[in-house]
Amino acid sequence: MSTSTTASVSTHILDTSIGRPAEGVAVQLSARSGREADWQTLGGSATDADGRCKDLPALPEGTTHVRLDFAVEPYFEKFAKKQADAQQDAPANRDSGAGAFFPEVAITFAVVPGEHYHVPLLLNPFGYSVYRGS
Repeated sequence: MSTSTTASVSTHILDTSIGRPAEGVAVQLSARSGREADWQTLGGSATDADGRCKDLPALPEGTTHVRLDFAVEPYFEKFAKKQADAQQDAPANRDSGAGAFFPEVAITFAVVPGEHYHVPLLLNPFGYSVYRGS
């Protein structure tokens, strides 16, 4: 919940390779108060069936920068296994069996008190995009 002295953050992930929400992706939230300050890990969550993290921790007063760390490699490994099990004879559609090309996605952004920041992640095995949503 946003107040006049803190910002708030939410996120969701859409797997654009299948056009569906990405379920079960671990997300870690960190914050700092100033460019030179150390990052403080606040906690984490995992995306639900709708690709949303509904229980990210609140930001402390004085937060100026936020970082969301998405652990996407386990998600793609799980998806690849499901796909391989369903289509045992189909050729692999990736050039590497090591999971996602980007095993982690870290998004850092500036915040101001009283504002809400919704930061969606559009994800596929070989790329990603983010933006400030509403």
